[in-house]
Amino acid sequence: MLSKNKIKLIHSLEKKKNRLEEGLFVAEGPKLLSELLPAWTPTYIAATEEWLSKNSATLETMGGTAGGIEIDCVSPQELERASLMRTPQQVLALFKLPKSDVSLSEIAEKELCIALDTVQDPGNVGTIIRLADWFGIKHVFCTPETADIFSPKAAQATMGALARVRVHYLNLYGELKSCKAPIYGTHLDGSNIYENTLTPHGVIVMGNEGKGISEEIDSLVTNRLYIPPFPADRDKVESLNVAIATAIVCAEFRRRQGN
Repeated sequence: MLSKNKIKLIHSLEKKKNRLEEGLFVAEGPKLLSELLPAWTPTYIAATEEWLSKNSATLETMGGTAGGIEIDCVSPQELERASLMRTPQQVLALFKLPKSDVSLSEIAEKELCIALDTVQDPGNVGTIIRLADWFGIKHVFCTPETADIFSPKAAQATMGALARVRVHYLNLYGELKSCKAPIYGTHLDGSNIYENTLTPHGVIVMGNEGKGISEEIDSLVTNRLYIPPFPADRDKVESLNVAIATAIVCAEFRRRQGN
């Protein structure tokens, strides 16, 4: 049975300030949990009897309650009271916020990574993490002002990609300033991405939905890329959605690598 204190804690985690204070975030639904559970051990699970029965083997391999997981079997009505979703789906869990302990410069010199400069829409950030997973990009570095991937909406939008993509919030300018790898950025005055040399390592910087890449970070971009419309001379929208632009750029990088 869900206690009032537990419901209060879950609801408090809708706010970033409380997530940081508690060191926890909420993940909900069978799809998201099926992806996260093999990679991360939750501290708490509230689930219907049906979900617990289907996932008993997975929970046993993780140690269950003996492994430090607090588990409540709840009714759909109880889950609805605790859920942060409009339509609760059988299960919600609390996970510890992961700690960032890697260097952008070191990662970028070995492999391709993404940097988000104040991308503010949680749905866009979640979709970009999902894209990173699809294209085999293991690290995404974000400014502190970028939407929190551990918010309920953003985490849900990743569709479980959080299990494989590490997201880091840091001083992006400071990290990029010491980066010796190529730094790519998309610009309306850049050169055609399809005619540019693209390396299998480096940083792809994607900017804010309305303002693009900030001047400070733009000053560090070494390769300015442009996604051309087709045909080039017709009337068109002013720009692409940041998540769509990320998909196009990542697809071209990976196409050059042949995988």
